[in-house]
Amino acid sequence: MKILILGIGNILFGDEGIGVHLSNLLKVNYAFSGESSVDIVDGGTMAQHLIPLITQYQQVLILDCIDANDAKVGDVYFFDFSAVPNNITWAGSAHEVEMLQTLKMIEMLGDLPPTKVLGVKPFIIGTDPTFELSQEILQAAKIMEAKTIEYLESLDVKVCKKNNQNLQEIAHFSYKGY
Repeated sequence: MKILILGIGNILFGDEGIGVHLSNLLKVNYAFSGESSVDIVDGGTMAQHLIPLITQYQQVLILDCIDANDAKVGDVYFFDFSAVPNNITWAGSAHEVEMLQTLKMIEMLGDLPPTKVLGVKPFIIGTDPTFELSQEILQAAKIMEAKTIEYLESLDVKVCKKNNQNLQEIAHFSYKGY
């Protein structure tokens, strides 16, 4: 089985880049093996340009920001895209809305593989670029990392920790790619 972990986000605005930063953390700190292949991709804010990529996989996990009614910064949500909880509003940043539209388009065409979303409510930075992540997101990322590993193991992927680089350090260099 081909599994895609797709990190989504705008790395120039701190917490809004969490999907990309977390995908980079997984690349740096873990090795994956077994009968299934795991590809980890920095999808940035490309949304619709990712359609040909997404449709090549049998399982997809999207790491991104999410908004929900009554959510606090750092609240983590993990759900199947085919059963989005009622409290998820998708009212966050522009990249969030574009990714939702992209997934809906792929779904309408009948080409969307089983897709899970692992998202966190970010602190919205505004217009000042920064690579710094809030303390709430740094803590939430630990939960997201654990849920990602648990999800992969549920698909019979063998996960081996090979490094221990911290997320803030990775976020400072995400613009270079990993």
